[in-house]
Amino acid sequence: MNLVQQLINGLIIGHAYALIAIGWTVLLGVARLVNFGHGQMYMLAAFVTWWGVAGLGLPYPLAILLAMAGGVLLGLVMQLTMLRLTFAQDLVSIMIVTLGFGHVMRGLAGLLFGGNPQVLETPLSWIDFEIAGAWVTAQDLLIVVAAIAVFLLLRLVLERGALGRTARMVAEDPKLAQLGGIDVRRVYLAVFAFEGAAVALAAALVAPRTPILTSIGFEEVIITFVVVVLGGIGSIGGSYLAGIGLGLFTALFGGFVSPAYATSAAFGVLILVLVLRPGGLALGAKGGRA
Repeated sequence: MNLVQQLINGLIIGHAYALIAIGWTVLLGVARLVNFGHGQMYMLAAFVTWWGVAGLGLPYPLAILLAMAGGVLLGLVMQLTMLRLTFAQDLVSIMIVTLGFGHVMRGLAGLLFGGNPQVLETPLSWIDFEIAGAWVTAQDLLIVVAAIAVFLLLRLVLERGALGRTARMVAEDPKLAQLGGIDVRRVYLAVFAFEGAAVALAAALVAPRTPILTSIGFEEVIITFVVVVLGGIGSIGGSYLAGIGLGLFTALFGGFVSPAYATSAAFGVLILVLVLRPGGLALGAKGGRA
């Protein structure tokens, strides 16, 4: 087994994990909410991207934009549906509602796209590069570049811009922020719209690596949960580090031990990290918390 190949695979997988989780990280950091339909949003966006390319004949970049537009619309619909629960911070009901949305999306995907696995082929998937004896595709490099760009842009916006100050005020005390003249409703809608766009972008970039099935949403929820908890709730920088770390661990454990137990081992690491460092890998309030 080529160690260099496994390390490079781990870096690629890690950036994919981080990109998939970024929407939920912002959701937790700004709205203090969870979305257990996040994985099904990923699954549906992957199917939409595939349909855009294979069904409509769109160029791959336009198919990505189509999936992101659908993700924004879906995020807005979800938040508008449970806006009253959001203002009440009724987390139990929100968990149930988002789980329900997830099952609806899975059924919808099955009706629209069928139960057979689909493969999203892009021009970048056929371009290979050799790096230190290991092989990667241009699609893999795009995942890494896109993840880094999204995280850097998000940190810049949330830490230095007015949007970041507004988001932190809403995260700390939504009722007080509303009394201060902030349109909290608009902030919540914007956060869910961003989550939809971010997870759709991740799906459009990562889906060419694996078959697209209606069942992939559950695995993405698990991955997202591990990344955001390991990274520290709402920590942008922490989520990036956690994604990279989880990707490397998964690739090395799967390559040298057994891929069948990689998820179980990842949860063992999660437990160990939280026992030793309850805040996860969060870099602190000034170091990346939304």
